[in-house]
Amino acid sequence: MATTTPARDGHPNGATNDATNGAAPSHPVSKRFSDIPGTIEVPVQEDDDFINVEIDLNNLVDDPTELCDMFENEHTARLYWMTIALAYAKQNKTDRAIEVLNRGSNAMQDTTPLEKLSLISCVCWMYLRKSREAPRVAPEGTLLSEAKTKDHYLQLATSSLNEASRINPAFPPLFLARGVLQLLKASLQLPSKAAAAGGSIDQAKADLLKGALKSFEQASKVSQGKNMLALMGKARALYGLSNYKDALATYQDILLKTPDLVDPDPRIGIGCCLWQLGYKDDAKQAWVRSMELNPESKALILLGLYYLDASSRVPTHSPDFIKLYKKAMTEYTQKSFKIDKNQPLTCATFAGYFLSSKNLSHVESLANKAIQYTDVNAIASDGWYLLAKKEHYSGNVETATDYYRRADEARGGLERGYLPAKFGVAQLSVLNNDIGESKLRLEKIIQPAGKHERNYEAMILLGTLYAEEVFVNQFAATKEDKSAEMRKAIEYLEQVRTAWKDPKKNLSPDSSILLNLARLYENSQPEKALQCLLQVEQLELDQIPASEHPDGIEDASELRIALRKHLPPQLLNNIGCFYSQAEKHDRATEMFQAALSSCMRIGEKGEDMDTDALVTTISFNLGRSYESQGLTDQAVEVYEQLIARHDDYTDAQARLAYIKLRKTPGKEGPDAVAKLYQANSADLEVRALYGWYLGRVYSRKRPANVNEDPELRHYKHTLQNYDKHDRYALIGMGNLYMMAAREMRRDTEQDKQKRSATYTRAVEFFDKALQLDSKNAYAAQGIAIALIEDRKDYSNALPIFLKVRETIKDANVYINIGHTYAELRQFSKAIENYEIALSKEGKNNDSGILACLGRTWLNRGRHERNLEAFKTALSYANKALGVSPEQVHFKFNVAFVQIQLVQHIMNVPEAQRSLVQLEEAMEGLEAAIVTLDEVAQHPQPPYPKVDVEQRANMARNTQRKQLGRHIESQKEYEEKNKEKIAAVLEKRQAEAKRREEERQQALAKEKERQDKIRKEREEMAAKERERDEARQAEEEAELTTDEETGEKVKRKRKAKPRAEDQSKGRSQRKKKAKRDEEEESDGDGQPKKKRRLAKKDNKQYKSAEIVVDSSDEAGDDDALERAERAIENRSSPVSDIDAGSHADAADDRMDVDEIANQDDDEEEQTATRTTSKRARRDRVLDDSDEEDEEDGVRDPPKVGEDDEADAADTSMAEAGNDNEEEE
Repeated sequence: MATTTPARDGHPNGATNDATNGAAPSHPVSKRFSDIPGTIEVPVQEDDDFINVEIDLNNLVDDPTELCDMFENEHTARLYWMTIALAYAKQNKTDRAIEVLNRGSNAMQDTTPLEKLSLISCVCWMYLRKSREAPRVAPEGTLLSEAKTKDHYLQLATSSLNEASRINPAFPPLFLARGVLQLLKASLQLPSKAAAAGGSIDQAKADLLKGALKSFEQASKVSQGKNMLALMGKARALYGLSNYKDALATYQDILLKTPDLVDPDPRIGIGCCLWQLGYKDDAKQAWVRSMELNPESKALILLGLYYLDASSRVPTHSPDFIKLYKKAMTEYTQKSFKIDKNQPLTCATFAGYFLSSKNLSHVESLANKAIQYTDVNAIASDGWYLLAKKEHYSGNVETATDYYRRADEARGGLERGYLPAKFGVAQLSVLNNDIGESKLRLEKIIQPAGKHERNYEAMILLGTLYAEEVFVNQFAATKEDKSAEMRKAIEYLEQVRTAWKDPKKNLSPDSSILLNLARLYENSQPEKALQCLLQVEQLELDQIPASEHPDGIEDASELRIALRKHLPPQLLNNIGCFYSQAEKHDRATEMFQAALSSCMRIGEKGEDMDTDALVTTISFNLGRSYESQGLTDQAVEVYEQLIARHDDYTDAQARLAYIKLRKTPGKEGPDAVAKLYQANSADLEVRALYGWYLGRVYSRKRPANVNEDPELRHYKHTLQNYDKHDRYALIGMGNLYMMAAREMRRDTEQDKQKRSATYTRAVEFFDKALQLDSKNAYAAQGIAIALIEDRKDYSNALPIFLKVRETIKDANVYINIGHTYAELRQFSKAIENYEIALSKEGKNNDSGILACLGRTWLNRGRHERNLEAFKTALSYANKALGVSPEQVHFKFNVAFVQIQLVQHIMNVPEAQRSLVQLEEAMEGLEAAIVTLDEVAQHPQPPYPKVDVEQRANMARNTQRKQLGRHIESQKEYEEKNKEKIAAVLEKRQAEAKRREEERQQALAKEKERQDKIRKEREEMAAKERERDEARQAEEEAELTTDEETGEKVKRKRKAKPRAEDQSKGRSQRKKKAKRDEEEESDGDGQPKKKRRLAKKDNKQYKSAEIVVDSSDEAGDDDALERAERAIENRSSPVSDIDAGSHADAADDRMDVDEIANQDDDEEEQTATRTTSKRARRDRVLDDSDEEDEEDGVRDPPKVGEDDEADAADTSMAEAGNDNEEEE
């Protein structure tokens, strides 16, 4: 018999790192190959005796042929074959171990099959070991039939396992081997391209894992639960089935039974289960403990991934990010790589680091190692993805596409797969200019994602692609409708922008997204574009290091101004332009000045940037901003400096000529314009300015034939010889034809037709301008004015004016809207628009607008029979006269209103007027008589002299006497009813006080109600969250583990016995019948409650707070204002709605669903329903000598601006005619 010598140093494996000189180890050590001695003595026959030949198992020869020949010749026992093979395996010479085992198995052909069963079983284990070390795919240049891949060795292991099973299928080690074999096959099982039903595990892989689970349970049962490796396999199978809770329990059970087990280490499994369950810090503690017991544990790389994950949850510019990332890579990943350079997870992690640092030379080798040596599909997918990114960076599109495809397929592909790989393919499609394919792929990435799983990178790229389509279309010769693309671009980019506010998503704001949004909002919503640019400004300011901050500035606003010179000048210039567009010229000036400072800083630093063009553009914008602020001298200085630097800068020359023309219209201004025109007659901007100049020169002496007008001939020359699509010239010609039509006679039918044809000609020019630019507000306004003046079509013109109002920030637009509302008898809205026009810059004391307000208040007073409205009308008439006392028609207007007030107050009952009011009316009448006499003597009276004298005589002879009698009657009435009047006055005061108290109470109640509603909503939201949590807990409680699959399934309820159900049903039917009888006996007064047989829904229907953006009185009030108005309306018996609209009151009521409509829509509907009942009469006011306040050079001419007095009929005589007609 063979005997073995003692092990070295008293340990089976020799001394360990922590057990030198015979000392006991300080921590658990690996027991793998612990039963293999250092030497073995093999009995060998020599002559007739046996001698022991000692073999050093720590220094075995590389070629075991001689050793195997000796064992065959000596018919050595199975134990020695096994020991030698395992000694080779211990030294990682697995091929030699397999050779020894196969020779031993062949040498025992003559023995019983059971004798070689252990050898065959050991061969199976060796093949399983080789599978772990073999490459995943065949190396390049190797035939598939010759490649020794993982699958090749698994097939050999399967063959050995089947051979052993035929000998004895109940051999205990075979259960464990079969389980490991199925685990390895499951790890190599590629995911199917279709999503698995009921979970994320494919059926084929699930079947393999279930088979492995069954094998491990059999192995554990045979060993009566003492085989820890069987339990480890069971836990691994449960983990593969995503049954992390049961896997965790199994790993913990193993650790409880064998706390010194470190190879394999259950602590690593415990950490992985905790990680998947969301307890990442607990997972870290488990891996740290594994490291403490075994410094070379695979937990090293897992801890590195923990810190990488932690770094991903902090901003990249944060110091914490650098700290966490450095710790992950240097302390853990690098150390793990030094221990095992072929560890797949370590190689993949290191390759990702080199890829991020653009060190592409190391990426390929590390990624290939990760692909070749891993048993996990996800790691192989990561390897292919890293190779794809490396080729992507290198510009190898075809190779990168192939690698992206492999990375995607390794995780399932198609509907499943790897989103970063899908995103990479979409990026490559963009590089190939296949935008349609890229958008299709990105849409597929975004669609499956729920609200909490949005792929924001895909949204950014897709939104940017749609935005680029919109931007390209803006500069295309033939424009297409890209509204859908713009809507999608804004939707996707705004979703990303909203996600920045969620700290859980840890997304950093991106300036490029904000800049794209600003360009998308530029035309439709400039205020939102400005917000985006201001956010970009803040991001840029935040990135300025503290070392660049100036000393001694503590105020935040001052510091912001000082730091702006470090920002890009293009950004500051754009912000200034939006401020200028919003008429915030002081802020615009501040931005333009900061942009110039930024250009100076760039020039001082010597950066490689041509700032001359930037300085020129920004300086011109600064000059325009100075002009808007009225700082003409500063603007002139800026323009002169520009011309000194660039003497051919036509825009600056045009602005200087315009300023000179405004300052000195006599000589120097016209000369400057003429000189500019001669030098740049082909420049369309200069031609536009010259056309505007001609319009001012010939405004007082227009020729009778419009075709002979110099301004029109100039525009016609521009269209014929320079640019037939010049929109300024087209709109200018439309304006001239419309002005000519306005002055035409309309006495006969032929005159009317000729006049209408001229309006049609004007509309043709406006329409052509709209065809070239569908958003040209000036052309649209011209069409609206033509509709009113030619056809009296107020209903169709009003919506156009309302749309124009959104673009043209000019008083004339509001004046036109006011005219339209006045004609539609919507006096409140007319007054509102006139007042807005009056508030515009330069229009504070505009006599024309004041006269329009007076006329509208007069018509409103007549319509409502309201004395206060007449007084307001008189006030505005006096204001207009005060602004332009030389205008005789304003004098006539004051006298006319005074006479109308007298006529109204004489019709008021004695109880509703006072003696003081009558006496004031008498004073006004006397003043009106004097004024009419003066107007009649004027060389150019607004009406025929005879008519004015007749009106003065009627006031002098008739109305004076009538009013005198009313004064005497009022004196007698007040003397007789003095006490009653005092009582009524006191009662009115008390009533007013009571209404004010009620108003305050209503406001307080409304505020209390709003607070109550808010609290109720908060409580409802809290209850809803509690119900959701309870429901989720109940659902989890109802889940149980399927014994076969290991998956979580709903617990099945046990069926009740049939007899019990039947008896219970009969009992319930009896109770129901009894309840029905009792309900019937209650009488008819209590109707039955019918219960709908439907499932109850836990959703809470919450009332939405409706915010109405409306300029109408009933449109934009909040709840408090509505309550206040409701109280005031109780004491307002008269409405400002047209009397003719009462018949349509039912149609005018708004549905509840339409309450949130915008004011413009409401105004358009109102204008559509209401029709004009009367036409305008002769115009009195002619303000053609009023200076035009237009200050733009290239802006299209404003329709009706030069003839504002014609568009704004300020005569009060028309109101008088209306009065006479209605009476």
